[in-house]
Amino acid sequence: MKIIMLLIMFLLIGALFIIYQNNLPLIYSENREKLVGLYFSWIGDLFDNSVSIIGNVVKMNWLPKYSERPKSFPI
Repeated sequence: MKIIMLLIMFLLIGALFIIYQNNLPLIYSENREKLVGLYFSWIGDLFDNSVSIIGNVVKMNWLPKYSERPKSFPI
């Protein structure tokens, strides 16, 4: 439940940030339409950036640099 609340808060704060940065008084319908377009563009950018980051993490070499077993591990 906490994760859902944090996600809702994050999305709401993102919408408020878009309204503030673009000076969009929401009493006008054209500003509400512009907000919807900017908001979904922002959501799309979040998704694209997340996919890019996850792709780079998957491509990283997470194995140790040495190729031989260390001498401190007798097996």
